Amino acid sequence: MESEMRCACGNVIKTRSTKPSIVVGICNACHPFYTGQQKFVDTAGRVDKFQQRMAKTQAAQAAMAASKTKKKK
Repeated sequence: MESEMRCACGNVIKTRSTKPSIVVGICNACHPFYTGQQKFVDTAGRVDKFQQRMAKTQAAQAAMAASKTKKKK
């Protein structure tokens, strides 16, 4: 049975499948590996949130290491 694959970018590919239509998030027309373009999508500041959490974690680890060295002396 002939089927249509629809990508989020709008690309439509005709193929064969048991389903009449398939919706995919990424295809060969918009994938960075095939296009050679890098896309950095920062949805809702996720990268910034991660960097803030990472900074807090590193600060806590440094404080813990400093307190351990003071206790040993």
